[in-house]
Amino acid sequence: MKTARTVGLAAATEWQERAACARVEPDLFFPARSDSITREARKVCEACPVRSECLAHALATDETEGLWGGLSPRERRRLSTPGPVR
Repeated sequence: MKTARTVGLAAATEWQERAACARVEPDLFFPARSDSITREARKVCEACPVRSECLAHALATDETEGLWGGLSPRERRRLSTPGPVR
């Protein structure tokens, strides 16, 4: 029996099933050191059909590790940290 919770969870993760990284070794996106994320991982993200959903998820859940939506943890922090108004 489907509940509102299971339907909501399925919708929340449906994009992950279509992600280009779903068919690639996860270690590529979660190296021991976050500053060693490879160009190869970024290329996978560049061609991913759900890149924006992935990035939105990472920002919403405050992911602190790995490459999400093509951005490293440092790059995501820059997006979510308010800067000076220009």
